[in-house]
Amino acid sequence: MSQKNETVTLLLALLITLLFFGAGGWWLYNRFQGKNPPTNLSEIEKISPEQKSVSAQAKFSQGENLLIVEGASSDKQAAIQSLGKGDFQQAVYLLEKSLRANQNDPEALIYLNNARIGQAKSYTIAVSVPIGSNVNTALEVLRGVAQSQNQINQAGGINGTPLKVLIADDADNPEIAAQIAQKLTADNSILGVVGHTSSDTSLAAAAIYQKAGLVMISPISTSTKLSNFGDYIFRSVPSDFVAARALAESSLQKIPNVKAVVFFNSQSNYSQSLKSEFITALGLGGGQVVSEFDLSSLTFTPSKSLQQAQQEGANLIALLGDSGTLDKALQVVQINGQKLPIVAGDDVYSPKTLDVGGKNALGMVVAIAWHLGANPNSPFVNKSRQLWQGDVNWRTATAYDAAQALIAGIKAESSREGVQQALRSSDFSVPGATNPVRFLPSGDRNQSVQLVVVQPGSRSSFGVDFVPISR
Repeated sequence: MSQKNETVTLLLALLITLLFFGAGGWWLYNRFQGKNPPTNLSEIEKISPEQKSVSAQAKFSQGENLLIVEGASSDKQAAIQSLGKGDFQQAVYLLEKSLRANQNDPEALIYLNNARIGQAKSYTIAVSVPIGSNVNTALEVLRGVAQSQNQINQAGGINGTPLKVLIADDADNPEIAAQIAQKLTADNSILGVVGHTSSDTSLAAAAIYQKAGLVMISPISTSTKLSNFGDYIFRSVPSDFVAARALAESSLQKIPNVKAVVFFNSQSNYSQSLKSEFITALGLGGGQVVSEFDLSSLTFTPSKSLQQAQQEGANLIALLGDSGTLDKALQVVQINGQKLPIVAGDDVYSPKTLDVGGKNALGMVVAIAWHLGANPNSPFVNKSRQLWQGDVNWRTATAYDAAQALIAGIKAESSREGVQQALRSSDFSVPGATNPVRFLPSGDRNQSVQLVVVQPGSRSSFGVDFVPISR
């Protein structure tokens, strides 16, 4: 090859190389920077690893994202797209249409109320629910918040200003819950948070809310570790201290010399808290716990555990696990076959218990925060039936109460500190699902629990129902 040809070849190779890297650089720029890239390195450095993790795991929406995908109608999906584009009028039309087809959809109702507000002045609260792990619990909580938002906005808003709701999905994961708390505290428009659900997620997020001065009201978490956690931390559900004593007293009234076998989950703050309080309450009343079995243990066997407990003289079963160990607890119910009486914590209050437990669950006593059957004609019950075309449970009622408390706090003063001061006031009281919402100095709900018992009935489709016990 001549020297001239070699030179031409080298120039062509160099030109191709430059074109390749130039095109690649342009693609990378557009792929990773987008239309609005940070203008300098310092702006990029401001994006912390925690914020990157939040965007990757935690999910948020005021209507621009669909969080509950299962069963979403085409109208609802189209409404989400309209909200993402800022077309509020079209979103309202589509969400109203979607709700006519499926009235029992709290996510759609929340987005509808948000869309009706559009870009007008509003107050905002957030609700964090475990959509990614337990969509039924998430829906139960969202119904309570949606009902409260719908009610206040139909009444003209909070001092004339409507309420928006931001939904967050923490997937019942403590790490994601903490990331959500970081995100919410950084958003100055958020005046309060309804959440989180499990005690583990609430405890993980509570320190962040407390440090930032943002009120958190958990509608479900009952662990005593949340009591006196901080002056911005509240709950609209009675604590395990109250539930455990109600279960212990009920047992001691029926069995003077109680010898209980306790089934619990060592990996759950809620379960550990309820177990500890139950053992203390039972001991104070003259009873005792003769056996303890960890439902989360890989070696747990329900038949062997029950056999051992009976050999040790057990005359009462206490199911104090959490929702994650409910299946194993129900195996205990089936194997027991009504031989020993059973008491249980609120995570056992589930349609699955009625379905799987069936007749073997008859006589089981469960401590919960609220039951529709004890308040069948209350305004909350009547309105919830109209709104959702069905009955609601205690998680919806306590979520409604949490939202009502935040609304009352915002009405007193629309700032984070003002909300906290209102809720901490000794004379704070707001109408709830049934009882007024009041808080103890510990941040706990000032209310007793409702005991229910499994009896034959037709309210559910399983031949047995949870029926309130008069106290």
